Amino acid sequence: MWRNPIRFCRACAAAVEYRVPDDGDTRARAVCSSCGTIHYENPLNVVGTVPVWGDRVLLCRRAIEPRRGKWTLPAGFMELGETTAEGALRETREEAGADVALEGLFTLLNVARVGQVHIYYRARLLSDRFDPGHETLEARLFAEHEVPWDELAFRTVHETLRRYFDDRRRGHFGVHTGDIV
Repeated sequence: MWRNPIRFCRACAAAVEYRVPDDGDTRARAVCSSCGTIHYENPLNVVGTVPVWGDRVLLCRRAIEPRRGKWTLPAGFMELGETTAEGALRETREEAGADVALEGLFTLLNVARVGQVHIYYRARLLSDRFDPGHETLEARLFAEHEVPWDELAFRTVHETLRRYFDDRRRGHFGVHTGDIV
């Protein structure tokens, strides 16, 4: 797994060393050489929505790296102090300029190799008018046969959309979990 190692203590700014703490832990952690503070490194949550208008899904074309110019569902990193649902709503407004009503948790996908968990909610668009933010080149509605499958930015988006269209054909939406390796 890629990670940017912690080098200095957030409590006192002294150098840290990676070792198994003396508190019974079993993993190497960043431990301060001066004050003993243990710094835990945890996965980041990416939260977003599958916004739907009729039989079409809203996708955003990325204006930023990684994968600039590729299509994605509106999503981004969850902020401290917000729930996963609040973060998904915020990201949908920021990236697509879209207002939605959440309709339930849809996918939870682990991307352990990059230390992330991607969480998507099904959402009903309240309007077909969008005002994308600075991270988005354009926001557009796609029917299933129009989705630019080869131009999707992330495997989690591909997996979420595939499951969405499969569930819609079955007439029943479940909650899906999985690992992206």
